[in-house]
Amino acid sequence: MRISSTQYFTMNVATMSDQQAQLSQLYAQISSGVSLATPSDNPLGAAQAVQLSSTATSLAQYTSNQNTALASLQLEDTTLSSVNDVLQSIHTLVLRAGDGSLNNGDRGSIATQLQSLRSQLITLGNSTDPQGNYMFAGYQSSAQPYTTSSAGVVTYSGDTGTPAVQITDSHVVQTGDTGISIFSSVAPIGTSAVPAATTGNTGTGVISTVSLNNPTDPTNADKYAINFTSSTTYTVSQTNPATGAVTTSAPQAFTAGTAITLGGQSVTISGAPNAGDSFSVTPATQGSMDVFANLSQLISTLQSPISGGASTASFQSALTTSMTQLENTMNNITTAQATVGGRSQEVKALQAVTQTNTLQTASNLSDLTQTDLIKTVGKYTLAQNALQAAQQAFVKIQNMSLFQYLN
Repeated sequence: MRISSTQYFTMNVATMSDQQAQLSQLYAQISSGVSLATPSDNPLGAAQAVQLSSTATSLAQYTSNQNTALASLQLEDTTLSSVNDVLQSIHTLVLRAGDGSLNNGDRGSIATQLQSLRSQLITLGNSTDPQGNYMFAGYQSSAQPYTTSSAGVVTYSGDTGTPAVQITDSHVVQTGDTGISIFSSVAPIGTSAVPAATTGNTGTGVISTVSLNNPTDPTNADKYAINFTSSTTYTVSQTNPATGAVTTSAPQAFTAGTAITLGGQSVTISGAPNAGDSFSVTPATQGSMDVFANLSQLISTLQSPISGGASTASFQSALTTSMTQLENTMNNITTAQATVGGRSQEVKALQAVTQTNTLQTASNLSDLTQTDLIKTVGKYTLAQNALQAAQQAFVKIQNMSLFQYLN
């Protein structure tokens, strides 16, 4: 095939132009540090870079969410620790109130201290985060959840919503708890049925705390009433909460201090009940679980004068009731704190995973878009040498003419 001079010049100029363009592109990559300036530089790499950039944006948002969630959980944990400290102080005062040597004035003084501690508890129930949102108000985080009426009744105005945050593409973590779940609930495990004496008992019978003999007995969920038909006999009425059916036992002989079996539980009654006196044992979830209402009742009990006999027995039974309710609340706070701690550990574990993924994504994106100086400088030098060689070859070849040989 014959190649004309025009073809020869055109081919060489095109080749050198391509080499100059490649050289210019490599120089731009070296000077800017960016190897993927436009999609045309590397279409496949550009598509991968877009996907990696999207992943990096999502990971950055998850990292921010994780930090926010962890801060909220740590603040709640600190607040619950303070709540537990207040409840421990109340527990100590209730134990002290049971001292038989105290007079009405002493018990009134304890009631005053309990009022102060109840106020502290309400303040903790109205705790806010750094943004001013109420921690235990549910979704109504802009409104104070607990208010006290002129009569001293504490009311909850929040809702039952539990705030949550998406911390990875497949994980959502609860970042808060409602006031109902903290201050008006009991934990499913570790609670005790609540014993109580009926208001108006005329005898000196005092009910004890409930002993749990068989935790798996399904009748532990029933409510029991111990009714004295005489000072020496009683019947037990058992109410099924699911059906409302009431079963009453035959009269049984009463001996003070002897255990009375109630399903998988038992209680004792000391002293001398009179005919018509009654006592109850209520599952924790069926009685009052509101710590503020229970404290108000306890304060009222301590403020009521005791004149001996039936009033002393009633006071002692009321203290037993309050102590059981308080310990159930304390168990609930401890359980809630453990749950918050578990959620915090989950967030920390996912933070480590997200950080690793973020670093790997950034590395992959950098490999696609950033210039590898060593490799690119090598390519630049090679392209520069190739261009120089082409130019020199073109100069020599273009002088190859038949007329030069004829001359």
